[in-house]
Amino acid sequence: MVSAIRFTGTGPGAHTQDGCSVELYRRMPADGEAEIVAGVVAAGGTILELGSGPGRVTHALVALGYAVTAVDNSAEMLAHVRGAETVLADIEDLDLDRRFDAVLLASTLINFPEAETRAALLTASRRHVRPGGVVLIERRNPDTFATLRPGPVGEEAGIRHVIESVRHEGRLIQATLRSEAADATWTQSFTQEVIDDERMAAELAAAGLRLDRWLDPRRTWGLAVPA
Repeated sequence: MVSAIRFTGTGPGAHTQDGCSVELYRRMPADGEAEIVAGVVAAGGTILELGSGPGRVTHALVALGYAVTAVDNSAEMLAHVRGAETVLADIEDLDLDRRFDAVLLASTLINFPEAETRAALLTASRRHVRPGGVVLIERRNPDTFATLRPGPVGEEAGIRHVIESVRHEGRLIQATLRSEAADATWTQSFTQEVIDDERMAAELAAAGLRLDRWLDPRRTWGLAVPA
């Protein structure tokens, strides 16, 4: 039974509140996120990246010529960001005096297992997008996520990822991910919620946003606009 929301992490180095290893995320490369942004945001545009971590996506966006403001609530993560403005803050409480061409809510933050927190994340996104701007949201594919099982899930930059355990209860999924490099091993235990198209549309609408279209065939990247 998935009876508690838990975010824990093990392994060398500092960890964030949700169990992410700073060193692990520092080593991981971007995975095409910047190219997705470039497909819908004009070159040289301003981007607010929410939950930037150590700059895995930030650095790829900066390399493409975007002016990025990277937000995270981990000072250890932000210490690794280069070439972008950094803001140490919880996303839910963020209230800058600027609006941006695009707001990026990546890293499947939309799958957070509490509706109240998801609403606050989307409201913060809406608060910071300029008229005519866009909000890009990454979610887990609801079909494959709902049937997640233990086993290998891929390798990147010499780091092998394996789902050690999975527990399902309704829309909630609790899993432990093990990441193995040649010199270190990390685990992260987390709980997330399956967000299908209907729930996505409803929660966007409640935050004053409207889903305009999906940006990939797997429907993991959604482009939203102010309603």
